[in-house]
Amino acid sequence: MMLPNDNNGFMSLLTVLVVGAVGVLIVTTFTLLAIDASRLGFALEQSFQAKALSNACTEEALQQISDSVPFSGAGTLSLGEGDCGYNVTALSGQSRTLDATGVVDTMIRKVDVSLDSITPDINITSWQEVADF
Repeated sequence: MMLPNDNNGFMSLLTVLVVGAVGVLIVTTFTLLAIDASRLGFALEQSFQAKALSNACTEEALQQISDSVPFSGAGTLSLGEGDCGYNVTALSGQSRTLDATGVVDTMIRKVDVSLDSITPDINITSWQEVADF
């Protein structure tokens, strides 16, 4: 005597396995996307900090020029999570160029500033972020 072939149990098990595998795939994908977003957010935060540091060094250099009109040279600052440096170059007359770099971990931001006069007031003709000096 033969028993009837009942595939309902097998099909139910197979359906549960397929749905489970798809669910694991979806959860894994969302987890990886969240990790990437977190890394990107951290990198952006470091980039903003490096930009703030380059601006801080630019302000420090402007203060040095204000304190001593013939000032030219370099300096550094360590603030918070990073460092910055600046270099002031005297051109003809009262013209100066000022290059500042802010560094946080691997993020680097650079600012190039041009001055056309420093007395009686400092006159900035250009202040821009650059890729390189």
